[in-house]
Amino acid sequence: MQQSLFSEKQDVTLDVTGHKCPVPILRVRRQLERMAKGAILKITATDAMTRIDFPHFCHEGRHELLEMTEENGIYSFLIRKSGEGDD
Repeated sequence: MQQSLFSEKQDVTLDVTGHKCPVPILRVRRQLERMAKGAILKITATDAMTRIDFPHFCHEGRHELLEMTEENGIYSFLIRKSGEGDD
């Protein structure tokens, strides 16, 4: 059985359940701005659009989407913050 990354320590947890686009992505962006490079953010959401929005956001911001899961309508994401200006 594959071990989930969710068992690892997360630096910050952000609950955006009940919020619809664009609120989840705006709150994730604001939270990541306050975090150190390499920190891990765990997010829980209920908006199905987050399955599209968060991977796109990570790609554009060069953050690492470590894991994305869904269970009973709750979407969970682990994102590692990139270093701004990394090449």
